[in-house]
Amino acid sequence: MTINRNDPHPPLVLVFAAADPTGGAGIQADIMTLSGMGCHALTVITALTVQDTAGVEDVLAIDADFVAEQARAVLEDMPVQAFKLGVLGSADNVAAIAGIIADYPHIPVVVDPVVASGRGDELASEGMLEALCELILPQATVITPNTMEARRLVACLSGGQEGSTLSDCAQHLLEAGCEYVLITGSHAQTPQVVNTLYGAGGVIRADSWERLPGSYHGSGCTLASAVAAALAHGLEMPEAVFEAQGFTWQALASAFRPGMGQHIPNRFFWARPGRDDEVA
Repeated sequence: MTINRNDPHPPLVLVFAAADPTGGAGIQADIMTLSGMGCHALTVITALTVQDTAGVEDVLAIDADFVAEQARAVLEDMPVQAFKLGVLGSADNVAAIAGIIADYPHIPVVVDPVVASGRGDELASEGMLEALCELILPQATVITPNTMEARRLVACLSGGQEGSTLSDCAQHLLEAGCEYVLITGSHAQTPQVVNTLYGAGGVIRADSWERLPGSYHGSGCTLASAVAAALAHGLEMPEAVFEAQGFTWQALASAFRPGMGQHIPNRFFWARPGRDDEVA
């Protein structure tokens, strides 16, 4: 996908996510990814966090009415080409956001179902997961869980019974109303990272990527936002997912470690001297 980063009218993507002071994940990661892929990010902050590159210490959810007011203000002013949902902060926020996106059924919805930080800090209560499964999944164009998140969601949907295979998990999520399910292999113990896109007919594509050393703060945010950006540019889902994976892998391969915890993806890898504007 060739991106015109000088487009005076770039596609607009509205993001619902929490703020991350490190800039590695959350809404800051979404802004950088969308900018790196030639989109303009509109942002609704759902929560404030206390965190570093090692983990999350605290989360303060924004009032649901204020979340809704943020979104309505920009939606009444600007045309949006895609929605991207990350950490939503509370069950009340989930309900408010579900009501908003229901008013725009023509806009694709990319859901990154973040349930925990890389260290394992919980970012979604059982009440939030239940609200997500009931109110958001039926409206999702694509959901991008890792293997752990996929199993947690299926357990929520089935009263505690996890899918026996990832294919089973995908089927449960599709039956919950998602149009597509992209299960990532970042948490699997495999030589390569295998990301599989499922649709109503089963597997649409499975892509293998070199497993990079180290761990990364905000890799899931980057992938989901990159999918939203590609959809906003008008790509069909299979192509959007492939382009998003390529962007994410390049960002991880160019990552840096500014603190004592995880590496942070470099979403502006393409701006390094000697690179052209073609995103692989």
